[in-house]
Parts: sequence; C-alpha cells; structure tokens
Amino acid sequence: MISCNLNKPESTFDQIRKEYSKLKPTEAALIATALVEAGRFADVEHDGVSHAWNPDHYESGAASIGREVSQINETIVQEEAGKKKTKAEREAEQEAVTLHVQFIPSVEAGEAILGGDKNLIKMFRGILEEGVEYLYTPTDIGWHWTLDRVNWATQSSGSLERNIAFKAQFAEPHVSIELGPGGKKKGAKKVKAKK
Repeated sequence: MISCNLNKPESTFDQIRKEYSKLKPTEAALIATALVEAGRFADVEHDGVSHAWNPDHYESGAASIGREVSQINETIVQEEAGKKKTKAEREAEQEAVTLHVQFIPSVEAGEAILGGDKNLIKMFRGILEEGVEYLYTPTDIGWHWTLDRVNWATQSSGSLERNIAFKAQFAEPHVSIELGPGGKKKGAKKVKAKK
C-alpha cells in the first residue's frame, strides 16, 4: 500500500520510485502528484451521495451534512430539556461532538494531472483500487477544511448547543491517519509511572 502524505508530496514520489522502479522520474512525479490531488480534492460521501469539492460551490455537500448536524443538535436539546446540570455536565457541554465524515479520493482530480496518458491513468487507478494510506492534517483536504468553517449555527435554525468537530475517514480500501501539529502521528500519550 502506497503511503501518501498530503503535506509532503515528495515522500509519495519516493515511494512511487521504489515501488515502480521502471517508471521515468517525470512519470513517477505525475503519479505521485495525482495521488496527492486525489486526496486533497477528495469527494465527501454522505447519505449515499458523493459530493465533489469546489471552494465556490460547496452548498450541496454542506446541506447534506447539515441535516445530520441539525439532528445531533435536536437530540442534545431534547436530552437536556428540563435537566438541572452538574458541574461535570456543564464541562461536558464545552466538548465538541465528533462527526465522522467519509471521503473518497477524487479520480477526476487525479486524472486531470495525468494529461490523458492512458498508461499512467491505468496505473493511477490500479493504485487507488489497491488502497492508499492517506496521511493528512485537517487543512489538507478541501472538504475537511470547508466543513470546519461552515457556520453550523445558521444551518441549525440559529442555535447550536455544542461545537461540531469533523473527523476525516477515507473509505475502504484506503486508510486515514491524521497527523499532529509537528507531523507526528496522533496516538496515545505516554504516561510516566509515579515513584
């Protein structure tokens, strides 16, 4: 499985060169760039409908996800109606609700890089069929960036009980790994034993 860091395309190029040693450097660079662009311009899939990312026309995808945000908001409002809140419950209100969003690499965005070269397109599609390990930060994927910036309060009848945090997941056979601020993979923190 090819690992594709959306923040460092040169690492994808290195992997393509190792995996496909007979490719010319320019062809390897095109394939690597196509994989990166397929990840950055990934389509969001929601309720069985795929929405391509376009920074100027994102309303249909946001509206589809907005219905789920509204349902989450309504559920929270109903659960909390008439309850007296403890300090722990008030603190829990400050935590964001995580909504997992499924992405599919954009074949169209990747193929646009390859300029109609049938052999490279076939190789690119083959790599996508096998699956790609996408390493990303929330600002690397167009849809993820957009969803983090939509005003969900206006999408939810003017009020939003909790903040919404989006977690990107690429559909199988792909793998998603969110990178931390320093480029390190997010994982469990090491706890020092007390003496």
